[in-house]
Amino acid sequence: MRLIALTLALAASVPACAAPPSFPKPLAEEPLLQVAQLPDIWPKSYVVVHDVNFNAILDGRLGVVDTASANLPLKGLIRDSQMGGALISRQRGEILTAETFYSRLTRGERTDAVTIWDMKTLQPKGEIVLPGGKRQQSVIYPHLFQFTNHQKWALLANFTPAQSVSVIDIDGRKVINEIDLPGCAQIYPTGERGFSSLCADGSIFSVTLDENGKAVSSNTINKVQEIDHQALFSTPAYVGGTAWFVSQRGLLQGFDLSGPTAKVVPGAFLLGSAPGADPEWRPSGYQPINADAQGHLYVVMNPHGKEGSHKDGGTQVWVIDPATKTRLRTIDLKGPTLGITITEEAEPHLIAAQGDGVVNVYDAQSGAFVRSLGATVGFNPFIIYAVK
Repeated sequence: MRLIALTLALAASVPACAAPPSFPKPLAEEPLLQVAQLPDIWPKSYVVVHDVNFNAILDGRLGVVDTASANLPLKGLIRDSQMGGALISRQRGEILTAETFYSRLTRGERTDAVTIWDMKTLQPKGEIVLPGGKRQQSVIYPHLFQFTNHQKWALLANFTPAQSVSVIDIDGRKVINEIDLPGCAQIYPTGERGFSSLCADGSIFSVTLDENGKAVSSNTINKVQEIDHQALFSTPAYVGGTAWFVSQRGLLQGFDLSGPTAKVVPGAFLLGSAPGADPEWRPSGYQPINADAQGHLYVVMNPHGKEGSHKDGGTQVWVIDPATKTRLRTIDLKGPTLGITITEEAEPHLIAAQGDGVVNVYDAQSGAFVRSLGATVGFNPFIIYAVK
């Protein structure tokens, strides 16, 4: 009886017409897969950041970045797998990547391919499968993959460990020739159709190609660098048809690549020194030199230079006029920097990639710090390409 009475009492305490619980109104449907399209002509503040992505090398990528944007600099990504190569062509409206894939992701049957991407949509528009599984895979060296023949062909470095260069007809979507390159490395476009390479014995080797991609002549100049004392970084800065290389101890050497074979520019000179060195200033980084539209050279410098410090990065940029062989100014950097480029804006900017992934923007003329893009555009952005 007590249980019945308690039940009746509880029932009586509940309002007869209790209002149903209220719920928030459902959100409006959002359209999925919204994809923005990039401008037909990229602004000159755009760069492409090459991210080797050491945490997951299989997932290397290229970041399209607007360095003028403080809030949303990353505009899009393109995959560039397994320490791939990259070419950006405003003329073709395309980005080319040279990649390697395995059927079981990290093992199995290997496929090398050049993928052709549309610059507006960042979608693939073609592919060239490369025979032999021989594409050279190494940590982002731009001169393993280069244009020649007015951007109709691409030249791609191979390593098996024998060294060679594949000549690729981009529009024909095929490899048209392979040129042996024993003892030499890197590809520096030379003349209308051809390339040069630096060799282990200190020489420079040039090859001229005919309209079918066949080698018709070659030339070697001996002793253009001292391998043991003034070894050159493999990534040069271009001023017109001249490629300027800097050595690990601060020697600047130019090569005229405008003709069918390379020619040494006479009058190599040292960068000199400056206060604050411990023990000495030396060039350092993965992309330690670049040039602006005025023909001035920008060199990343490390005040703690010593044997083996050439990949550590630097904390200053020295701006050099190669015509007068003088240092014009120095630019202090926010942190150890591995790679630099200079935009082609009316007021150019120096874009600097640090080892911690941070990308910073400086005024190239005054050296003033403009903004940081943070570590938002890549995990390991070693190389930065200005869009030309």
